[in-house]
Amino acid sequence: MSRAWTASRAAVHWWAVLTAVLTFILLCSGGLVTSHGAGMAVPDWPNTFGYNMFLFPVSRWVGGIFYEHSHRLIASGIGLMTVILSIALWRVEPRRWVRIFSLCAVVGVCLQGLLGGLRVVLIKDEIGVFHALLAQSFFVAIALLAVVTGRRFVQKRWADYEPHPTLRWWAFGGTALIFLQLGIAATMRHEHIGLSIPDFPLAYGSWLPDTSPEAMERINAERLAAGEMRTNALQIWIQMAHRILAVLISAALLAFFWKARHAARAVRFWSMVWIAMILAQIALGAWTIWSNKAADVATAHMALGALSLLVGALLAFRLFCGARTQDFVLPDATNPRLMERIA
Repeated sequence: MSRAWTASRAAVHWWAVLTAVLTFILLCSGGLVTSHGAGMAVPDWPNTFGYNMFLFPVSRWVGGIFYEHSHRLIASGIGLMTVILSIALWRVEPRRWVRIFSLCAVVGVCLQGLLGGLRVVLIKDEIGVFHALLAQSFFVAIALLAVVTGRRFVQKRWADYEPHPTLRWWAFGGTALIFLQLGIAATMRHEHIGLSIPDFPLAYGSWLPDTSPEAMERINAERLAAGEMRTNALQIWIQMAHRILAVLISAALLAFFWKARHAARAVRFWSMVWIAMILAQIALGAWTIWSNKAADVATAHMALGALSLLVGALLAFRLFCGARTQDFVLPDATNPRLMERIA
């Protein structure tokens, strides 16, 4: 029954794809809000300057208000689309786990909206970090819903036989490292102090910065003279952790790329895409520093990080599905594609 493909299931799948695409646009919108320091441009929630959010005059969408208010409207639209997606899946989707997954997505998007509102009402930057990480998680969840409702997955033509017993764990580990990296990045972005380390690839002229009390006094004196906010040793080492983890992620993805050289063609292709994205991500990170954290560059850096997380999550999901095919599908003539892989 689950392999039957109907027009209604196709429509729900493309609705999921559209929701995933618009969720990525929402992530970029949120990045612009943070990069432009517009998180508190609208001081109330769920209203906007006392207006119903959807009735706020367009003539007042100026400056930081434009970024924050448009972000709220896009988020409201994504929430509605997710609810519609879940309702549709409960009507046409025979697989119970997919229907439950869609309910989890609805809970996630509601929690995401609540965290965004609490960030404004309570004026807590720490909530913004959890808001950012949940946004990345929701993006991956919606994309996975788009994948598992697709025709190739439904008809079991999506999972490839994968003979390497540990490749899926390399993909999972690389994805976990990227998620941790995004958490560190969110912490840095929501500190709102600019760049604690203003140079790259060195850090205050050294590979490892001196954060002794004397060095911190000198650093902060220079920052204040340049019109920047003070920093501290913890903030500097958080940024150093971000750089060090970028090196570890690159090494892990290069190892994955090497191990995937004998894998299925699609896995080989996406392993190349994944490592290329990480190298581009490092270049954008350097550009962010050299441009003194220009808003558009910083947002592009965040957006590519989200796409890197998504590619890793989909690769890991695909490889675990491949492992399931290897474990549970009998290698006989009833599965000619699997026989071709094994041969």
